[in-house]
Amino acid sequence: ISEAVRVAGSLVFILLFFILTAVLVKVDMDPDVFFSVTMATIWFINSFGAILQGSLFGLVGLLPQKYSAVFMSGQGLAGTFAAVAMLASTASDVDSKSAALGYFITPCLGTLITLFSYLLLPRLVFAQYYLNRSSKYEEGTTDKLLSVADGTTVETEKLNGHIDGSVTDVAAETRRQVEAKVETSPSRTRQADNSQDKASVMEVFKKVRVMAFCVTFVFTVTLSVFPAITVDVKTSFPGKWERYFISVCCFLVFNINDWFGRSITSVIQWPPKESRLFPVLVVLRVVFIPLLMLCNVQKRSHLPIFFTHDAVFTVIMALFSVSSGYFVCLSMSYAPQMVEPKDAETAGALMTFFLALGLSIGAALSFPLRKLV
Repeated sequence: ISEAVRVAGSLVFILLFFILTAVLVKVDMDPDVFFSVTMATIWFINSFGAILQGSLFGLVGLLPQKYSAVFMSGQGLAGTFAAVAMLASTASDVDSKSAALGYFITPCLGTLITLFSYLLLPRLVFAQYYLNRSSKYEEGTTDKLLSVADGTTVETEKLNGHIDGSVTDVAAETRRQVEAKVETSPSRTRQADNSQDKASVMEVFKKVRVMAFCVTFVFTVTLSVFPAITVDVKTSFPGKWERYFISVCCFLVFNINDWFGRSITSVIQWPPKESRLFPVLVVLRVVFIPLLMLCNVQKRSHLPIFFTHDAVFTVIMALFSVSSGYFVCLSMSYAPQMVEPKDAETAGALMTFFLALGLSIGAALSFPLRKLV
């Protein structure tokens, strides 16, 4: 399935399912039926979202590295937007139906804008250069083979407008002679063609396996405690603040710092992708699991409370989310650089798979950790 069909098709179906969900908010239905329909639409939205995300990661892998960082920053910004919307909904005291309608209309508009933006993308000269490099190469393969066989390249651009008909005839005759040489050298032609064949998925995986492990482990650690455990942390200052504590200190702090961590990778890229320190630092993030479990989590039966103050929990959450966004973005940005440009899309798709794998493992791990608390 072509990339255009995967991206545009996924956006169209996501838009339709969000419109359906928004309409159902105003339709009087049995609660059980409404819940079942909503769960079904969520399943389809996430399925098409997975296809969309994988396709876009592959697409971004064809662009320079800084665009991978910007793409990842956009995901962090989306989380921040959702956290702000949650806080505004809590503060406004709006009824649940109106709040739900607002929640579902917003992604309808966002998805529609994204779809139009994607349709405009091929019209940009910059995008045409990077996204069509593989097809342009295939179109220019004959010219490059002629250069290999003859040892010289006719610079037609320099001659354009400055050569007369006789010189043009000579150039055409030379070209025919070189083509004849290529036809008599099939082995060299096959060698040049094979050198441009895309590597297999396993070959690409071997090159990006360290980054694949890193992105999986980062999300495993992050999802194992956020939000399953962090949402049960209670403020040490009961009162009106208690109503906003989780919205601000849990979700808003996490998403803002996750966005910040992703964004600074466009300026700071340390450790480098070849460094063995990179996976070591990723593994060290596991220390945040016990730190957050020892905060003021209610409904506990096994572990003691070491960090009761709101400020301590907020600082831990900030460091936890900054490191999460930073290492995820670096891993996703480094992976396409570790393969040939022709394999960048495959590397991006592979990294998306391991990103989803990390989300799944982390979510599954959150259940036993929640019971441990």
